[in-house]
Amino acid sequence: MTNDPLVFQLSAAKGKPQSYHKDKKKKVCPFCDVASLTDIYVKQGEMIWLHNKFPTLRDTLQTVLIESHDHHGDISTCTQEHNRELMRFSLDCFEKMNHNDQYESVVWYKNYGPHSGGSLIHPHMQIVGLEHEDGYKYIHPNNFEGETLFEKDGVEVNVGEHPVQGYTELNMNLLDRQSIDLWADWIQSGAKYMLNIMYNGRCDSYNLFFYPRNDGGICAKYVTRFEAPPYFVGYKLSQVNDEITLDKEAHRFREFFDQGSKI
Repeated sequence: MTNDPLVFQLSAAKGKPQSYHKDKKKKVCPFCDVASLTDIYVKQGEMIWLHNKFPTLRDTLQTVLIESHDHHGDISTCTQEHNRELMRFSLDCFEKMNHNDQYESVVWYKNYGPHSGGSLIHPHMQIVGLEHEDGYKYIHPNNFEGETLFEKDGVEVNVGEHPVQGYTELNMNLLDRQSIDLWADWIQSGAKYMLNIMYNGRCDSYNLFFYPRNDGGICAKYVTRFEAPPYFVGYKLSQVNDEITLDKEAHRFREFFDQGSKI
């Protein structure tokens, strides 16, 4: 297997807005200034799918999906109704792009928090078409598997036993599209759980990745973001917590969901 890295075009990043850099000058968030947005593909209420004004990756089509008008919002804080609408809308946008033969693969993900690799606070996702690259070449079916804590009505939720990076990853598998609202509820609960319960609230950042499964389903995977472990940075070797810790996490997350995720 060859390693063909995505090429970052530094010149295209010039002028790109940043929420996490210290800057005495107060800048207007471009996603809050809805009237000035251009190259919009689809708009549904507060949700907007549009072309990324700063396409930093060569041989790609980079798009942004603005989740809401709330600058400091997140999946963990929006209403259940809005989150369900968001998951339906974003999945539809992803599939429209994923069915385009122009791309070798299409990736869909969300950054949240100062350690997530994102640049803007305003809640948004990214859907990126890769023209010549298989974005899933290092991903395996067992990356979506783990200790199951819920399985009903076409939704399976587990704590990953074969994480992409580690140490604790939450997988929400949508196996039946009729259950997308239940899937969305688990995704929302996962964000609340990772930011408030897991690691006793020490996690302030996460990535949420969406993967098409070989069986036609979709896996939504949460990865906590701290400093990346050297085994992963240097060797692409993921690490996983021991069985006792995974079992404890699975039980705590299930109890959290059953209690209504009231945080």
